[in-house]
Amino acid sequence: MKSPPLLSPCLSWKRMAGIFFLPFISSGFAPRFKQEENFMLGRAHPSQPRFNWSHLTPLELKNRSVGLGTESTGRGKPHFTLEGHKFLIFGGSIHYFRVPREYWRDRLLKLKACGFNTVTTYVPWNLHEPERGKFDFSGNLDLEAFVLMAAEIGLWVILRPGRYICSEMDLGGLPSWLLQDPRLLLRTTNKSFIEAVEKYFDHLIPRVIPLQAGPVIAVQVENEYGSFNKDKTYMPYLHKALLRRGIVELLLTSDGEKHVLSGHTKGVLAAINLQKLHQDTFNQLHKVQRDKPLLIMEYWVGWFDRWGDKHHVKDAKEVEHAVSEFIKYEISFNVYMFHGGTNFGFMNGATYFGKHSGIVTSYDYDAVLTEAGDYTEKYLKLQKLFQSVSATPLPRVPKLPPKAVYPPVRPSLYLPLWDALSYLNEPVRSRQPVNMENLPINNGSGQSYGLVLYEKSICSGGRLRAHAHDVAQVFLDETMIGILNENNKDLHIPELRDCRYLRILVENQGRVNFSWQIQNEQKGITGSVSINNSSLEGFTIYSLEMKMSFFERLRSATWKPVPDSHQGPAFYCGTLKAGPSPKDTFLSLLNWNYGFVFINGRNLGRYWNIGPQKTLYLPGVWLHPEDNEVILFEKMMSGSDIKSTDKPTL
Repeated sequence: MKSPPLLSPCLSWKRMAGIFFLPFISSGFAPRFKQEENFMLGRAHPSQPRFNWSHLTPLELKNRSVGLGTESTGRGKPHFTLEGHKFLIFGGSIHYFRVPREYWRDRLLKLKACGFNTVTTYVPWNLHEPERGKFDFSGNLDLEAFVLMAAEIGLWVILRPGRYICSEMDLGGLPSWLLQDPRLLLRTTNKSFIEAVEKYFDHLIPRVIPLQAGPVIAVQVENEYGSFNKDKTYMPYLHKALLRRGIVELLLTSDGEKHVLSGHTKGVLAAINLQKLHQDTFNQLHKVQRDKPLLIMEYWVGWFDRWGDKHHVKDAKEVEHAVSEFIKYEISFNVYMFHGGTNFGFMNGATYFGKHSGIVTSYDYDAVLTEAGDYTEKYLKLQKLFQSVSATPLPRVPKLPPKAVYPPVRPSLYLPLWDALSYLNEPVRSRQPVNMENLPINNGSGQSYGLVLYEKSICSGGRLRAHAHDVAQVFLDETMIGILNENNKDLHIPELRDCRYLRILVENQGRVNFSWQIQNEQKGITGSVSINNSSLEGFTIYSLEMKMSFFERLRSATWKPVPDSHQGPAFYCGTLKAGPSPKDTFLSLLNWNYGFVFINGRNLGRYWNIGPQKTLYLPGVWLHPEDNEVILFEKMMSGSDIKSTDKPTL
């Protein structure tokens, strides 16, 4: 896809009304945390600083040249400066790629109205380069538009560009095509990996350069490398790669408080991620830098959820107290997440702690704003706190648009998966099974997401053995006979009177996004398939990527009336009537089992009756007035209707 034109480096920032920063009215800084003094939180009670940014405008910063810096004079504690003024970062994370573009402005205005002065965002490599050499910075992935909108609203921006971002995304934001070559070592100075990084930087960084003179005040070199720490030369390489391409703003790293030593790089500010403040929070940080201001790059105000697990919440009073402590001791911070958004489509990652667990579709995160952008108790408490330390009134809070409850959708037509195969792209024919990433499709980049169907005629039964990742349904013709997964690699096939089709439908439930496990996240069938230790050969392999073009072709299929009950994978089609003015809603699929929902061809994400998530967020901006096509791909058994509600169940 052709990239949009780059911004002119001569862009006038006079037009970016509303950029501001926080100079301190207070004359001094509170005592610095000192390991040797065994400083206890709460022992000292410095007076609260007051902030005033009303007299500082983009006009006064039109020739900004110094940017965000650090200062340590020997008197008082080190602190950040912005164009020579003392500065404290009040940051909040919003990921543009998890929020419909039409809602970016609303979420950013709410960030500003709460009292924050900075927005931080990751930049996902896997979404921006979905195929090797094919870059996408358009639509919902228009990074520059998001940054400029933040500037217009009055927010500074800290960019956290991938390579690796973690962020509970598939493979931590790394492109899956990197897994094609087993000799390529992720997150190291391995030649093949570095070549891919260089090409990505050559497309990404020129987009960032013009933004440095304005809203972008810091760029993260790499994310949480301390816990990975496979190559001592990797971080210095990334540092030099950014400098070589013209990044002049403050560079930083971000690690868990216990891993900051191994993740630190000389010449780069070390920041930490944490869940709560405690006595030893900064011990490791002080071992690598004592003359720099403190920055908490991620203060986790909630947590992510996994399928089959509980929904995580964090008490609003605990969050309020922690942020109050940050301000009291003048620690710069970034709230992760201010607004989490949604893992639309197949972007969710997974964890692996003894077993593979996929991240749910919602990335609500129990954040300061809900998944749908609604206010929470955390928002109100933080807003009150920020107002108490502001010398001027905060902006007016945007009004919340109403949610809608639409008439239930009862699918009237269905299409078994087997009848839909002819509408997929041409299948791959291979002597041996091929894993998802190595399928010869998408201009040699393989398949990133979705499902793969392996088909082979067999004439005898016995013990079937295959390594399927992450989960596989096994069929004889159209009848399911069992499940294969990481813990179950064997299955008994009954004796056959006639030759039958062996069909193995494998789903990628999300690649692991954290730990060394990312190196081994190939999906589909890896290795051979055997019956009674005899390898099978001659497979037809169908790629089910579930792209919008597939659903356009599927409309010409011969759909059938929905029966009372149907077992097995199938597509179900119905119509959601949204009326003349569509609004946000949540879809409830309580009597369905497992699958995905597509609205007008857009993939809302996965549903699964094991929970904890029971509803899917449907943005009103993705609905047409009146009639909307709803297609479910249900893997197990048909349900009845699809309800909508104005409140989520997470």
